[in-house]
Amino acid sequence: MRKLFILTLVALLLGVGVVAVIETDPGYILVTYGNYTLETSLWVGLLLLLLLTLLIYALVRLVNKLIAGQHSLTSWFGSRKAQRASRATTRGLISFIEGNWSNAQRQLLRGTRDNDAPLVNYLLAARASYRLNDPDKVQEYLGAAGASASEAETAVALTRAELQLEAGEHEQAIATLTAVRKDAGRHPYVLELLYRAYRDLEDWENLATLLPELKKHKTLPEAELRQLENETWVRRLEQSVTDGEGPAGARLQSAWDGMPNALRRQPEVVRSYARMLMEQGEYALAGKVIVNALKHDWDPELVRLYGFIPGDNAQRQLGQAESWLTAHPDDAELLLCLGRLSARDKLWGKARDYFERSYRLERRPETCAELGRLLVALGEPKVAAAYFREGLLLRESGLPTLPMPEKVVSPSHRLAPT
Repeated sequence: MRKLFILTLVALLLGVGVVAVIETDPGYILVTYGNYTLETSLWVGLLLLLLLTLLIYALVRLVNKLIAGQHSLTSWFGSRKAQRASRATTRGLISFIEGNWSNAQRQLLRGTRDNDAPLVNYLLAARASYRLNDPDKVQEYLGAAGASASEAETAVALTRAELQLEAGEHEQAIATLTAVRKDAGRHPYVLELLYRAYRDLEDWENLATLLPELKKHKTLPEAELRQLENETWVRRLEQSVTDGEGPAGARLQSAWDGMPNALRRQPEVVRSYARMLMEQGEYALAGKVIVNALKHDWDPELVRLYGFIPGDNAQRQLGQAESWLTAHPDDAELLLCLGRLSARDKLWGKARDYFERSYRLERRPETCAELGRLLVALGEPKVAAAYFREGLLLRESGLPTLPMPEKVVSPSHRLAPT
């Protein structure tokens, strides 16, 4: 209250002072322009100048507001269009996920209007057109996608390749992917699609060339990649037998020599190679491959194959297999192999002993069959029949449980063979 009183008092004193100055000397202003003359006192002129300044300021503010309002209106209309495009895109995505391809195509294309980034719309519209079996539209929308973003070359190529693979156009997909393969480091999915194309075509040679890049970029899980590598090189071995010039055995050995060293120690690959050698009559080489492989890794399946090799020196072959018995005395597969090699060397008693030891460790149809046919030859048909019967039952393990007769049916009441 005291401050207000002081301010009011100061204002009154200033007013009195200004009035006293004006009365003492009002001043004089003369302004002429052409035939027009303006005469006034200094103080009225200053007041008019102040009013003119305020008027100009008000006009400038009004003009600025009008211009800003126009920009705001334009921005508002633009925002409305962008919102419509966004809603159309969202509806298109929902329709696409739901599998409503026709609606998805229409809504996604509507979403490209007033859309600063229509790439996704065009790519999904191309996929929807593929589902609608409209290849012309697929190409049109993929072209529009590429034109909408210069950096989208790889994305467009991947989409095109995926659709080509789905359509079974493997050669075209490979050509599409090869053009962007240089970016595999940034886009390892290129390698995955190439892998799918080569595998579907059974192009094992190109797939073998692709394997190092698949490993480098870790495109596939390690276990799947290892399995793919084994399968690829086994298929290359098979192709070497059927394709090419010259003896099949020589081509097979050449393909084996061109294989990475690590793979030549994989039991699965060695087994396949040994079987192919045996099919080509290369028994000595097959035996050598098996023996060398078993020095590094014990594999019962390779031991089994060794028992099928008809070597020139059965005694030496048997001695080689018996040298493994010290480290693997309870290996049923090795004992079965030893029984076969003993039989090949006409050591019937030793063969029976090995077969029976294998049978006691693991009852298998194959072991029963070997024992059965050996015992028939040794004049023990009843014991042989028991083994044959057991082997048959072991092989047919899926028989249902049925009631059996409590008494043995006499031969006179059994059905006679037809």
